[in-house]
Amino acid sequence: MMLPLAIFAGIGAAFYWGLFNNDDRLPSALIGRPMPEFTLPPIEGREDGLASTDLTGQVSLVNVWASWCVPCRAENPLMVELAETGEVPIYGINYKDAAAEARAFLDELGNPFTRIGADRDGRVAIDWGVYGVPETYVIDAAGRIAFKHVGPFNRQILNEEILPLVRRLQEETVQ
Repeated sequence: MMLPLAIFAGIGAAFYWGLFNNDDRLPSALIGRPMPEFTLPPIEGREDGLASTDLTGQVSLVNVWASWCVPCRAENPLMVELAETGEVPIYGINYKDAAAEARAFLDELGNPFTRIGADRDGRVAIDWGVYGVPETYVIDAAGRIAFKHVGPFNRQILNEEILPLVRRLQEETVQ
């Protein structure tokens, strides 16, 4: 009689934990490892493509985005604001997007990106372990992935997680 009760209690506890666990971060096997090597062409009608060689020598952010992504639209104004501070360069990987729509997105909402590469077939995103758009990565000066945020970031995540890490990595680079 006690065994079924213990099993039921264990299952109940597992369900309770699953419902109320607020840790929704998705792990990345690439944290602390070199970013995948890649070369992406520019969005048609633009001149600035993106390659892994562009991301070494300085701390930077890489944002995977698309014009059809509603959360990307919500996140973009904060990225434009961050880009205007000049605190950290932001690079974009445009994911499976039509060139005209990507350009219209940037024209309408602003372009926070130092350079943008067009990942038309999604191959580079697969190599980076992208779950979906948007995703933001912090890359250290040696070209290693230091942090990954899945989904749109807000001001709290920017101020409490992303920028403190960027500043620490920038200080380590100077020393």
